[in-house]
Amino acid sequence: MNKRKIIRARDVMKNNFIELDGMVTVKDAILNLRNSGASVIIVKKRNADDAYGMVLLADIANRVLAKDRAPERMNIYEIMAKPLISLPPQMDVRYCARLFNEFGLSVVPVIENEKVLGIVSYGDLVLNGLFNLYELGE
Repeated sequence: MNKRKIIRARDVMKNNFIELDGMVTVKDAILNLRNSGASVIIVKKRNADDAYGMVLLADIANRVLAKDRAPERMNIYEIMAKPLISLPPQMDVRYCARLFNEFGLSVVPVIENEKVLGIVSYGDLVLNGLFNLYELGE
């Protein structure tokens, strides 16, 4: 009997995100992204009953830049996606890929015990998950 290799969300997730308050301006968020090298903003919960939000570079491009809005006059809560679809860290990357496809997602946070542990993107799934799953090494 051949045992199937399991690569989990925790094995491919990255930490290239920052957590900010929703009241932060888009201008300050961009400065934080540039200084940290991150590409995703997780918007913090306001209280225990709230949900996380998320802002991607595409959100800033589409909702601020393309509409010629002033980034210093907009807050990230105005452009965030909320609530989020998230992944548990133990989810098999095969199911992660199906979830991405089913809901048209490109980046999903990995959340456990109400804490964001990392984020998973299509790139992470393919370059790390698929690579390790089928041992595509040289």
